[in-house]
Amino acid sequence: MQRIMLKSKIHRARITDSNLYYEGSFTIDEEILEEANILANEQVSVVNINNGERFETYVIPGKRGGRDFCLNGAAARKGAIGDEMIIISYAHLNEEEIKTHQPTIILVDKNNNIIEKSHSVEPKKKFISN
Repeated sequence: MQRIMLKSKIHRARITDSNLYYEGSFTIDEEILEEANILANEQVSVVNINNGERFETYVIPGKRGGRDFCLNGAAARKGAIGDEMIIISYAHLNEEEIKTHQPTIILVDKNNNIIEKSHSVEPKKKFISN
């Protein structure tokens, strides 16, 4: 049996740009993608903390170190610059893989700088708004 398990999460990223007329996807700083263990073109679920919108798309790497999170194409209608987002990726794991699996959790500050990285869904501190 395969189960769909949390693989990676970027928590409280702020949208820095949107481009309605770009051909789809979600641009994310390449460095943050690497830290979160998310690959270019990987499917992600996105949750907008500000308005409750949820959608699925794929990611494309943005400028390394730019701290950009840009909604592209139709996704640009799902949020506004400054909105806080949760970006989630999942993996299909079998029962044996689940026993040792540890998701990668990234918490960023209001400028999208990484302030915490863990491999546990148990928070080390209470997440509060930036």
